[in-house]
Amino acid sequence: MQKLDKQFIKKVRRQDRLATRAITMGGLLVIASVIAILVLIVRVTLPLFQPARAEVSHRLPAEPGLAPVLAVGMDNTQEIGFVLDESGLFSFYDLASGKPFFRAAASARQAKIRSVESNKSNIFTFLWEDNSVTVAKVDFKLLYAEDGRRTVQPEITPMGKYPARQYPAPVRSLAARSHEGRLTQVALLTDNRFQIDHEVVTTDLMDNETRESFSFLLAEELPGRITAFTLDEKGEALFAGTDTGSLLRWDLRENETADRTDNVVAVPGNKGVTALAMVFGDISVAVGDAAGGLATWSQIWSGEGEDRVQALRKTHTLTSHQSPVARIIPTRRTKALISLDASGGTHFDHMTSENHLLALDAPLSLAGISGQGNGLIGLAADNSLTVWKIDAPHPEISLKTLFGKVWYESYAKPEYVWQSSSGTDDFEAKFSLVPLLFGTLKGTLYAMIFAVPLAIFGAVYTSQFSTETFKKTVKPVVEIMASIPSVVIGFLIALWLAPIVEKGILSIILGVLILPLIFVTIMAVLRPFYKTPTLQNFCSGHEFLLLTPVILLATALAMWSAPLVEQWLFAGNFKQWLYNDLGMRYDQRNCIIIAFGLGIAVIPIIFSITEDAISNIPPSLTAASLALGASRWQTIWRVVLPSASPGIFAAIMIGFGRAVGETMIVLMATGNTPILDWSIFNGMRTLSANIAVEIPEAPFNGTLYRVLFLCSSLLFALTFVVNTGAELVRERLRKKYGRY
Repeated sequence: MQKLDKQFIKKVRRQDRLATRAITMGGLLVIASVIAILVLIVRVTLPLFQPARAEVSHRLPAEPGLAPVLAVGMDNTQEIGFVLDESGLFSFYDLASGKPFFRAAASARQAKIRSVESNKSNIFTFLWEDNSVTVAKVDFKLLYAEDGRRTVQPEITPMGKYPARQYPAPVRSLAARSHEGRLTQVALLTDNRFQIDHEVVTTDLMDNETRESFSFLLAEELPGRITAFTLDEKGEALFAGTDTGSLLRWDLRENETADRTDNVVAVPGNKGVTALAMVFGDISVAVGDAAGGLATWSQIWSGEGEDRVQALRKTHTLTSHQSPVARIIPTRRTKALISLDASGGTHFDHMTSENHLLALDAPLSLAGISGQGNGLIGLAADNSLTVWKIDAPHPEISLKTLFGKVWYESYAKPEYVWQSSSGTDDFEAKFSLVPLLFGTLKGTLYAMIFAVPLAIFGAVYTSQFSTETFKKTVKPVVEIMASIPSVVIGFLIALWLAPIVEKGILSIILGVLILPLIFVTIMAVLRPFYKTPTLQNFCSGHEFLLLTPVILLATALAMWSAPLVEQWLFAGNFKQWLYNDLGMRYDQRNCIIIAFGLGIAVIPIIFSITEDAISNIPPSLTAASLALGASRWQTIWRVVLPSASPGIFAAIMIGFGRAVGETMIVLMATGNTPILDWSIFNGMRTLSANIAVEIPEAPFNGTLYRVLFLCSSLLFALTFVVNTGAELVRERLRKKYGRY
C-alpha cells in the first residue's frame, strides 16, 4: 500500500512538473508574441522619422566651349540631364556615361536669350533680344525596343510663339502662363513698372476661334524697386518683392485691369526680397530675402460677415541661409522647396512640416529637380554637373505635424487637423494625431460615465441585496451580453437607436434630470413605511421592484413635458436653439449614441469582475459590521467596497481598455469626424476607427500607411500605460486593505 502511494505521488509530481512547464512555455509564447507584434509595428513606424539622405550618383565634367548656362534639369528616371545656354540650345547628357548625345534649339532664330523663366513640368518661357517670346516644354519619351530594352528620348515641344512687342521701356525679365485658352504675359520693365498682356482665345459652338488681346501698364507707386516677381500657374495672381522687403500681390483675373490686393512687409529691417516662387498647389508663395531668410506666405481669411477679407500672412518660416537667397525651386508633387543662396549653398526644406531635410555641401549656381522630387541636378561655377539621388520619403512628417498645431493652406490659424486625402493632386496632407487621441479619450470617457455607475451599482445590488435565485439568473444573463458581437451592437445603435434618440433628445435630457428627483422623492416618502414587517418581507431581495414604477413614471413625465418645454423655452426647435444660441450642431451619430453602444460592451465586463470581487469578501467582515449595529448601506460603503476596491479598480481599468480599443461600434456609430469638441451632441474619430477607415486606401509603405501603424503603436502604448498604472494602483490597494 505504501509502495502504491509513492508511485502515485511520483506520478502526480511528474504531471505537475509537465503542467508547470507547459503553462510557463505558453506564457512565454504569449509574451514573445506580444513583443513580436510590438516590434513589427514599431519597425514599420520608425522610417517616418528617418532623416533625408542625398547620395551623389553622377558627376559630369564641364564641356569645353559651352556658352553661359541659364537653366538645368533632368528627367523623372534620372537617366538624362540637360542644360540650356544663352543661345537657346538644349544639350542633353546621358548621366551614366557623362556624354552629350542630343542637342536641340528652343527656337530656329539666331539670337540670344535675354531672360528665361520656368515653372512646373519643365516649361520654359524665353524672352529674346528682340522682345519676342517663345514657350517650350522639355519632354522625355520612353521607347522600348523589341528585345525589351528601354531608352529615354528627349524632345522639345513648342507651346507658343509670340511676336516682338513694343514696350515703353527695356524689359528686365518676363513670365508667361497659359491656362484654358488664356495667355498671360507679365514683363518687368527697367523703369520699375509691369506691363500686362492677355491673349484670350474663345471657341463657339461651330469650333470657330476668336482671339482678343488686352494690354496695360501697372503704373502704381511702389514701396521700392522690384527685385523679384512670379505668377501662379493660371496667370491670375502676380506676386512681387521689392528691395525694401515689401511683398505685393495683384489680382490679374480681369483682362483690362489689375487690382493690388496686398502690400505687406515680408522682410523686416529694410532687407530686400531676392527670390520668389509659387509652392506646389499655387496657394502659398515662397519668399527668399537678402538676409538669407526663407518663408512662405498665404492669403488668409480674417474678419466676419461683410468685413471678411483675405490678406497675405506669413505661415511658415524655414531654415535660413548664410547669404542672400538667389533662387527657389519648388518640387512638382509635394510642398518641398530647393533654395540656393548667393554663395552656392543649397537647402532642401518642406513647407508644411518646416523640416530642414538636407543641406548640400557642394556650391551650386543653378539647380533642377526631377519630377518625382527624388533627384537633384546642380551646376557648379566651373560648369560641371553633379546629380544627387535624394531619399526623403516622408518629408511632411515631424513631431510638430503629428502632435502640434500647424498652419495649413487656406486655414485662418494654426490648427490640429487630420485629413489624409483630397480630390486634388496639389493637396496638403494633414496628419495631426491630436484629434484622434482626443476622440479616443472622449468616446471612452462618455462610455465610462454611462457604464461604470450602472455596472458597479448593479454588482453591489446583485451580491448584497438580491436573493440567491435572482443572482443566479441575472449574473449569467449579464455575462452573456459580453458575447454579443460588437458589429451587431454598432449596427443596432447606428440604424435603430440613433434615429430614436434624435427624435426624442429633449425627452432623454429631461428624463435624466427628472429620474433622480422622483427617485429621491419616492424613497423619502417610503422611508417611514419601509421598516414595517409587511413591506420588508415583500421587498427583501426584490427592492428593484420599487424602482420599476419610478422609471416608468419618470419616462412618462419626460415624454409628456418635452414638447411643452421645447415650445416654451426653445421656440419649438431644441436642435436649432443649440446651433443658434450655443453654436453646437446636433449630429445623429454622437457621443450619446457611443455612450450607449460602448456601455453595452463594457458593462458586462465591469459587472462580472466587480460582482466576483464583492462576493469574495469574507462573510465574517459583513457579519461583524452588521452585529455592531451598522446598516447594510453603511456596511457596503465602509467595509465591502474598500475591501473589494482592488478588484473594482481592476474591473474599471479592464473596461477602460476594452472601450479604448473598440473598433466596430465607434466605426459605425460616430460619424468619424476628427474634431476637437467636448460636446455630447457631435461625434469623433478614434485611433482604432481611423485605422479601419484609412487602411484600405493607404499605399503600401507610404506615409499614410506608416502613420496608421503609428496610430496602432499609440494604442498599444496607451493600453500598456493604463494597464501598468492600474496594476500599480491595484497592488497598493491590495496592500492597504490586505485582501487582493
